[in-house]
Amino acid sequence: MHTVVVGTSGVTASDVLAVARGGARVELSDEAVAALAAAREIVDALAAKPEPVYGVSTGFGALATRHISQELRTQLQRNIVRSHAAGMGPRVEREVVRALMFLRLKTVCSGHTGVRPEVAQTMADLLNAGITPVVHEYGSLGCSGDLAPLSHCALALMGEGDAEGPDGTVRPAAELLAEHGIAPVELREKEGLALLNGTDGMLGMLVMALADLDTLYTSADITAALSLEALLGTDKVLAPELHAIRPHPGQGASAANMLAVLKDSQLTGHHQDDAPRVQDAYSVRCAPQVAGAGRDTLAHARLVAERELAAAVDNPVVLPDGRVESNGNFHGAPVAYVLDFLAIAAADLASIAERRTDRLLDKNRSHGLPPFLADDPGVDSGLMIAQYTQAALVSEMKRLAVPASADSIPSSAMQEDHVSMGWSAARKLRTAVDNLTRVLAIELYAATRAVELREGLTPAPATRAVIDAVRGAGVEGPGPDRFLAPDLAAADAFVRDGLLVAAAEKVTGPLR
Repeated sequence: MHTVVVGTSGVTASDVLAVARGGARVELSDEAVAALAAAREIVDALAAKPEPVYGVSTGFGALATRHISQELRTQLQRNIVRSHAAGMGPRVEREVVRALMFLRLKTVCSGHTGVRPEVAQTMADLLNAGITPVVHEYGSLGCSGDLAPLSHCALALMGEGDAEGPDGTVRPAAELLAEHGIAPVELREKEGLALLNGTDGMLGMLVMALADLDTLYTSADITAALSLEALLGTDKVLAPELHAIRPHPGQGASAANMLAVLKDSQLTGHHQDDAPRVQDAYSVRCAPQVAGAGRDTLAHARLVAERELAAAVDNPVVLPDGRVESNGNFHGAPVAYVLDFLAIAAADLASIAERRTDRLLDKNRSHGLPPFLADDPGVDSGLMIAQYTQAALVSEMKRLAVPASADSIPSSAMQEDHVSMGWSAARKLRTAVDNLTRVLAIELYAATRAVELREGLTPAPATRAVIDAVRGAGVEGPGPDRFLAPDLAAADAFVRDGLLVAAAEKVTGPLR
């Protein structure tokens, strides 16, 4: 099994995906263990002094003014975890919780938190045992980080609360720890606070969304090419010299992908001799510009994610010179903004895909295709309601594009008077990514049918390969009306699993 070694300098996006989705094992490097021990010595020395130090010998948040005596500090750390594990609502997905736990471990191993090596090792042990704490949908304001979700994870380290075992069954965490020979931790000074004070949930969801959207943006270039071909559009607008004079990198990449997919097509360009259509509609002609802008948004979001993956997010932090200093690095604004940016870009990509689908179904704009791509229009409704479903998905994505990060609601008796709402931005982005997948699946379904209805004209080799692959995956072609939901579900799986991109790339080679 693949193993990810966590050191002091952060982790990569591929590390997060390997642990969250691939079940990779986690190990602590010798460097990380040494850094953990060194930082702990600093915390222990400060804990022995009479002067109060935030997070070590004081209360938290608005209660930070109280100095906590030594005999109550273990109870203090245990209590912060119990009280902050206050989430409600549906359970969060297993992959999200594993990313959350792994990214908290990443910061702990930086040597800036003061957590003992044995606590960090127990965090790795839970991941390796496949024990996933139950985390709920609601409870994070994104400042001080993802408090409630992280607290539910810390609760499991203490042998309290519920968790999902490797078999998928939810049971008391104490039982699961005992079965795997893992001793619950007894938290000491600062450790409870260090385990729940970070942007790890929103960051984990950002990393996974970026991976999914990478595939979906390439998928969108392929479905756009299929629609252009089905509409007898021109591929001249994809010429690299046209995109070079407006040098947005994403635009150039999308145009190049579409051009590669359409190479040697006999369907493109027929309308140029057929007045009065001089140009294709915006949804066809501007596909690279819209998808390209989204690609550039992805690039910016990836840069933010890479910075955060290298960061140590905690408050207070232990510095190499022995100071323990308070800070605001837990604030989720940098991550929250790009999560919202991605939801906006995804909604626009879905919107332009839906417009192309609608054009394929409208006999007045489809240039010779039957109404709704029906076999016997009037008797058959064809894909009429598939487009309704697509429109409903797009409409929801527009609502999900409303930024969460533009909101703030004060908490902790006005001590935490400005919050990021980054967790909320991440949760709605996950829904947007799912919906975008479905929207592209419906465009794929309509465009492949439309291409097949262009009798006597040969599609590009790459689009022919896509059509053959999607038919082989159980998505039926043109014909009389049938129960449509299974076809759409199969098309959704075809896009979601990366099979659309793989089918095209067998002909084109790697797409960008």
